[in-house]
Amino acid sequence: MTSEAREIMEKLKEKKAEYETIASTDSSVNLENIDNRIINEVLGPERYGRVRFQGFGVTLTQYFGSGSQQYMPSGSQPQAEVQRLRDQIAQMQANMVEQNTEVQRKYEELQQQLRAEAAEREATAAVREAAAVAREAKAAAMAAEQSRKYDELQLQLQQIMQMFKQS
Repeated sequence: MTSEAREIMEKLKEKKAEYETIASTDSSVNLENIDNRIINEVLGPERYGRVRFQGFGVTLTQYFGSGSQQYMPSGSQPQAEVQRLRDQIAQMQANMVEQNTEVQRKYEELQQQLRAEAAEREATAAVREAAAVAREAKAAAMAAEQSRKYDELQLQLQQIMQMFKQS
């Protein structure tokens, strides 16, 4: 066995162990045709018109003879493609769930920010209103003080006028 073949066999064993580990913790992983999927991952997809494991340049016609041009391995390629598509769909669903979660988090964050801004505006408006009420109260107090002083002056003036009348 060549070093390249040993390396490929080692990769195949590692991939199989990896799939088995994932399958033991994730029930959504489908172990049907796992060998075909592992081979496809390590060696890449089968190429139409070539024979896997027969070296570079060997075609189906050369390997199986001229009557086998329409040969496809016993359902492994379509099944591998179906599994690849299933895995891709599962990944897309996981990505969508992740994106949906992120969008939901951002939405809630923005709602909190809007609530905080609205509360801040309300507080600012309340402070302004309180300041206006305080100014009005101060003005009313000043008006009352002026009115009291005016009344006092009026009373003094009347007293002075009476003193002049008496004298």
